[in-house]
Amino acid sequence: MQKSVILLPTYNERENIGVIIPEIFTTHPDLHVLVIDDDSPDGTGDRVKELKKTYPNLDLFSRPKKEGLGVAYRDGIQRALKDGSVQRVILMDADGSHDVQYIKDMLALSNTHDLVIGSRYIKGGGIENWEPWRYALSRYGNLYAWILTGLPVRDLTSGFQCFGRDLLARMKLEEVHASGYAFQIDMKYHAIREAGASVVEIPIIFKTRRGGESKMSPHIIREGLMTPLRLFRRRILGI
Repeated sequence: MQKSVILLPTYNERENIGVIIPEIFTTHPDLHVLVIDDDSPDGTGDRVKELKKTYPNLDLFSRPKKEGLGVAYRDGIQRALKDGSVQRVILMDADGSHDVQYIKDMLALSNTHDLVIGSRYIKGGGIENWEPWRYALSRYGNLYAWILTGLPVRDLTSGFQCFGRDLLARMKLEEVHASGYAFQIDMKYHAIREAGASVVEIPIIFKTRRGGESKMSPHIIREGLMTPLRLFRRRILGI
């Protein structure tokens, strides 16, 4: 039987994980969920273990320390693909900003496309209740990345996406170096430009996180500036 797996990276998301997991399985009971927890001091991992008693398709991948979003996702993808029945891998946030209602359409489109992206910046998409500075950072950051990478994607920093197994098998994940939110740009570049992925965007409304604190930091912003430059050099010079 073919499986679809949702990867949820977490660090101090105990409150949110207790909401998003029931939402996923209420609407999509046949899906599998792998929570990748970086030793959260708030007990996120323990909360997942409690939820496993109710949801048999839930699993926990406990990592020994916090190493960043990119490393967590790479490790989670490699772990998921060890199961030969896994055919689709969905990446999404655990904080409630990605609505589970869009999963159905993503899975349907994954039958005809290697990569399906939930986009805030195409017709029908949008963002709820963001401060103007954060919206500007995201909007112009996407424009900056789009110019340098030349990718046919409007929302390059979207973290809500579905990858087909064949695409992930073609990708060289060890060459996706970004560790923060720039990982999303890095993954799309390698998927589309280097692994030849067919891609489609669907509109989503991005919601405000339910609880906890944003993981935004100066390092993440710097990496967001440097990663498109690195990919531009790779695109032009092949290095």
